[in-house]
Amino acid sequence: MDNLAVRNPRIEKVVVNCSVGEGGAKLEKAQKIVESIVGQKPEVRKAKKTVRGFGIHKGEPIAVRATLRKQAAYDFLKKALAAVNNTLKSSSFDEHGNISFGIHEHLDIPGTRYNPELGIVGMDVSVHLTKPGYRVVKRAYRRSKLGKTQTVSRREAVEFMKSLGAKVVED
Repeated sequence: MDNLAVRNPRIEKVVVNCSVGEGGAKLEKAQKIVESIVGQKPEVRKAKKTVRGFGIHKGEPIAVRATLRKQAAYDFLKKALAAVNNTLKSSSFDEHGNISFGIHEHLDIPGTRYNPELGIVGMDVSVHLTKPGYRVVKRAYRRSKLGKTQTVSRREAVEFMKSLGAKVVED
């Protein structure tokens, strides 16, 4: 196997989270919007603890989340980057190869149309980058640690996003 191919980062997963803060009709509308954008049914997430200031109770459904992998992750990420004008802040990157950014309105994503029955929602997009060989950390049998050259650094994550056409600006 080519040594450079092993060092190139790739998208492990893209997680789309839409938090509405309450259950009921508003959550169902957000679920339909996320499903239409990502092409798969999102899971409903429940509150982990009670926050009286926001009127949230533990165990109450408050958000929807969809995890995309492989080609679906690449396709959605290109649309999500177009929604933020292919511009990411440098604070969106962490030290472990993760990128997170928000989309204010789902209408900013190319190819979506406004439906007055559903309304408008915003969402968070989190991208997890890995290099080939990352499986040794997650597998059940003969689990092992990952070497420093196999972890994705902040610089490598920035370069990867630039290769997808994103501009990274300083905060």
